[in-house]
Amino acid sequence: MDTQQIDVVTFLKHQHEEIKALFAEVEAAHGDAREEAFRQLVHLLAVHETAEEELVHPYARKVVTDGSTVVDQRLEEENEAKQALSDLEEMGTDNPDFLKHLDALRTDVIAHAEAEERFEFPQLSTEGDPDRLRQMTAGVKAAQKTAPTHPHPGVESAKKNMLLGAPAALMDRARDAIRKIMHH
Repeated sequence: MDTQQIDVVTFLKHQHEEIKALFAEVEAAHGDAREEAFRQLVHLLAVHETAEEELVHPYARKVVTDGSTVVDQRLEEENEAKQALSDLEEMGTDNPDFLKHLDALRTDVIAHAEAEERFEFPQLSTEGDPDRLRQMTAGVKAAQKTAPTHPHPGVESAKKNMLLGAPAALMDRARDAIRKIMHH
């Protein structure tokens, strides 16, 4: 896929497919492999949601019919997903309830992605400026390059170490990367 010329809607749809695949990977894996797959999922979700909040939703408010209502609904879903992601991360992949909570998050995230692809993305594609939509892809890619958080020294529990504060920290770093590239 040549991401140089790809518009942000197409790029985010590809990310939706990656996210779905990662959910399946986390569920199928065990032990350290599950932990690693979950870390990748947290990273991709954090970057993806931040990019949508920083780039896509503000633009959609302007160009999509009834944009504020559409965007407010998506933001509400994203906030719920972020909270669920943080809860899962605190719980740890070896918690007996992890898969049950992961499945609930997956259901919500997929419903959210489908709502975007139905109510927001098509209008962005038809009403949005093609150059602007391509430029937004650069912002998403910059955010994606932000490294996952690494373990903090001095934290005793390996599980707590895994992603200490990761979703929030990743979102902050992704936001910084997007703002840096989009304001040049």
